[in-house]
Amino acid sequence: MFNPLRNRVRWALIGWMFAISAIAYLDRVNISIAGHSLQQEFHLSNIQLGWVFSAFVAGYAIFQTPGGRLADRFGPRKIVALGTIWWAVFTSLTALAPPGVAHALLILLATRFALGLGEAVVYPSSNRLVAAWIPSQERGVANGLIFAGVGAGAGITPPLITYVMVNYGWRWSFWISALIGLAAGAVWFLLARDRPGEHPWVSLRESSHIGAGLPREPTGPDAGNAVP
Repeated sequence: MFNPLRNRVRWALIGWMFAISAIAYLDRVNISIAGHSLQQEFHLSNIQLGWVFSAFVAGYAIFQTPGGRLADRFGPRKIVALGTIWWAVFTSLTALAPPGVAHALLILLATRFALGLGEAVVYPSSNRLVAAWIPSQERGVANGLIFAGVGAGAGITPPLITYVMVNYGWRWSFWISALIGLAAGAVWFLLARDRPGEHPWVSLRESSHIGAGLPREPTGPDAGNAVP
C-alpha cells in the first residue's frame, strides 16, 4: 500500500507540532487584539487590562515544570491533546462572560491564568517528542521547525482576529480560536504516538534510522550514576 509518509512519519509529527505551536500563539495573543473591546464591554481600566494580560503569563510560567513532568509521565500524545481541549474550554469561557457580569475582572483573571496553565504543556511536550522520535543529528532542525510556529502564529493572528472581530464581533474571535485548537488536537491525537515502535506507519528503515541516532541508555551496575 502506498504511504506518502513512508520514512517521514517523524517529520509529519514535527510538522503538526509546528501547527500546534502556531495555534497556541493564536490562543494566547487574540486577547491583545480584542483587548480594547473587552475593556469597553467590562469597563476595565488600562491597569486592570494589564493584569488580565499578565494572568496568562503567570499561569504559563508556573506550570512549565509540572507540564514537563506530565509529558514524561503520560507522553506527549495525550498531554498535547488534553492541552488543546483545555485551551478551547478557557478560550471559550473568555467569550462567554456576559456583559455587565459581576466581578468581571476576577473572572477574566482566573480564565486567563487557567489558559496559561494549559498552554504551558506545549514546549515541554514537544521536547519529549523530539527526545523519543528525532535522532541527535536532526534535533536542531526539528526544534527550529517547532519554534517557527511562534513566528507563524504571530503573522497569522493579527489579520485573522481582526477580520473576525470586524465581521462577527470580538467573542467570535475567541470561539474560532477554540475550534481551530480542538481540530488541531484531534488530528494530533490520531496522528501521534509517543514512540516510533508504537506507530503503525513507521517503516523498519525509519525505525532503524531513529534508533541509531538516539543517545544510548546507560547500562550496567553504574547506570544510575551515569552522567548524560
